[in-house]
Amino acid sequence: MFGSRLGAIIRKGKAHSALASQFKSCSRASPESALLPRSSLPSSRSSGECLLSRYCSVYGRILTKSWLCTSSRKISTSSTIINSIKSETTCSGLKLLITGGSQAQKRVGVWLFGCTTWVFSLVILGGITRLTRSGLSMTDWKFTGTLPPFSEEEWLLEFRKYQESPEYKRMNKGMSLQDFKFIYWMEYAHRMWGRALGVVFAVPFTYFLMKGYITRRLGIRLSALFALGAGQGLIGWWMVKSGLEEPASEYVQPKVSPYRLATHLTSAFIIYCGLLWTALSVVMPEPPTESLNWVNGAAKIRKMALPISILVGITVVSGAFVAGNDAGHAYNTFPKMGDSWIPDDIFSMTPFFQNFFENTSTVQFNHRILATITLISIGSFWWAARKVEIHPAVRSLIGSTVGMVVLQVTLGISTLLSYVPVSLASGHQAGALSLMTLLILLMHTLRKPSQPALKALASSPKI
Repeated sequence: MFGSRLGAIIRKGKAHSALASQFKSCSRASPESALLPRSSLPSSRSSGECLLSRYCSVYGRILTKSWLCTSSRKISTSSTIINSIKSETTCSGLKLLITGGSQAQKRVGVWLFGCTTWVFSLVILGGITRLTRSGLSMTDWKFTGTLPPFSEEEWLLEFRKYQESPEYKRMNKGMSLQDFKFIYWMEYAHRMWGRALGVVFAVPFTYFLMKGYITRRLGIRLSALFALGAGQGLIGWWMVKSGLEEPASEYVQPKVSPYRLATHLTSAFIIYCGLLWTALSVVMPEPPTESLNWVNGAAKIRKMALPISILVGITVVSGAFVAGNDAGHAYNTFPKMGDSWIPDDIFSMTPFFQNFFENTSTVQFNHRILATITLISIGSFWWAARKVEIHPAVRSLIGSTVGMVVLQVTLGISTLLSYVPVSLASGHQAGALSLMTLLILLMHTLRKPSQPALKALASSPKI
């Protein structure tokens, strides 16, 4: 009955919605109606090709199992067959972010994961640029960028501009042209790498829009991320400009505003997390739903994982203020801060709230406390999750998160005790981004399944 109905729909060339409704009705049919000859499903290059091919693939596995398995396993096999078919047919009830079938989904997914990786590398390059004190070497900025100096005269011109900056006068007086070239190339590479990302994002985005692969919902989301990326360049220059101004006191070293640096780094993390979440949503529109117990367990884990993710985000922002205040160069001892557990000048600034963002002692103390709470919270989270029945992928992600947070705390302590070497400090920043990556993966896997998937799972036979 189902085979003739499906064949009629394909022959008439009806729209994808009609095919989807037939698949949806399949989940309410009897188990016997699902066992149809594969030859009765004619091939089609319509928009329903993905669903049809996936059904055929499942049915092919059904026939193989029914021929090869012994009679003592027929009941178990039948249950697996029905659950597999119902899991596949629930795709028709999803609001997919991509149209055009599995090939379009694969292409857009590869592109988005590539952009996500690019942002990761850009954040690390920015950290190295800051750690090598190269960020103030370029004293002007253009949105489209410029060619680097090539001739000796051009290099001398750029060097003279830098010699007028407060950083050169107070910290790098007497720097050679060769040393200047190093910090200039670091800042230039960071800027151009960011501009190149804009091209890598915009060109394929336009192509996929023209091909009709991207739905309106995905288009709006990607447009917002692109706007954030373009604004990131402006925020970067806004940050650098603060370091080119004369400090209020002659005893203060020129540096960028910690508020602006924290804004720049936080914005980069938001763009990265947004891209990663979107890429995962494209390639994995539905979370694992093989068992109702796993779905219920995921709901319990999600309630614990969400506050931990927020805590990690707050800890990352506090780390940005540590970087902005050069707080890592103070109190290079652990677990105590110098000779005491709590520094005496922790609340020495007025107004009071200023201590949390500009007081070196308070900023580092806050980051230590937040990192410790994060470590304990994730460890407790792992311990509590041991008693919950969850998908193996979720359990693996929780274990990886525990390992990553231990590594991140170890990197942070090592960076502090070693007086912030570039290698360890950049590794610590990469560790923060890696920890956020694992939490994004975890939260995405813990999403609530769609209603069609839940209905199909609830109506599946239980042996």
